[in-house]
Amino acid sequence: MLSIARTAHRHVDVSGVRVFYRESLPEREDAPVLLLLHGFPSASHQFRRLVDVLGARYRLIAPDYPGFGHTIAPDDFAYSFDGLADVMEGFVERLGLTRFAMYVFDFGAPVGFRLAERRPDRIAGLVVQNGNAYAEGLSDGARDFIALRPGAPGAEEAVRGLLTLDGTRSQYETGVTDPEALAPDGWTLDQHFLDLPGRREAQVALAFDYHSNVERYDRWQAWLRRYTPPTLIVWGAGDPFFTASGARAYLRDVPDAELHLLDTGHFALETHLREIAPLVAAFLDRLGA
Repeated sequence: MLSIARTAHRHVDVSGVRVFYRESLPEREDAPVLLLLHGFPSASHQFRRLVDVLGARYRLIAPDYPGFGHTIAPDDFAYSFDGLADVMEGFVERLGLTRFAMYVFDFGAPVGFRLAERRPDRIAGLVVQNGNAYAEGLSDGARDFIALRPGAPGAEEAVRGLLTLDGTRSQYETGVTDPEALAPDGWTLDQHFLDLPGRREAQVALAFDYHSNVERYDRWQAWLRRYTPPTLIVWGAGDPFFTASGARAYLRDVPDAELHLLDTGHFALETHLREIAPLVAAFLDRLGA
């Protein structure tokens, strides 16, 4: 029998931020919960196909951060990764999520690991998809970008160059071995949101704060060693930002983690949903058991 998820599209207020999220409505009330934390420059729509495929069996919840997608933040919102994590922590509280797995991708890793540090008892497991937490996972280009600081000559121009349509599209296409598998809808929709008033300023602020994530890598690795959560790693090996070395590094701290390197780029779900979805389903089934 073909099962396609019913999905609700909702908003909830968290400290003055109107957080948009999409949530599947599974057939079982006690279905395992997976919090989907998106990356840059995307939003919850990057998970829409995964929600369609798995949402009938599991409760998949995908919010948009402040500065992304359909979420609306006050004009005076201070954009930092701590600030994003504050809102996501409030979001989890508002939804009453007491035990859940997290799918962390790109920006979702620093947001998710901050949440895990604060609420370790709530994290049932991790799905890590091109979400870096190790210095060896940073490419030379990523290191150069992270080194940018406000006021340095050319720094803001370098960040803003990544926020153009060409910059957004290149993040999807680089490292992809089968271009016909890559739909243009992802980068087109991302660019629509990037072009909204105030969004580029928000992204510049977050780019200049990214170094705060690298400075926390030791803490996140210590958290992994202490709690050893069940972990599934699915990683696009052609990622120009976060290399396959960063995927393998997780095995030092979570040696029982399951690792799959895929022949694609940063946005692995765009080209490899067929491979990733069954892995996530089997992982959630093990957690439920």
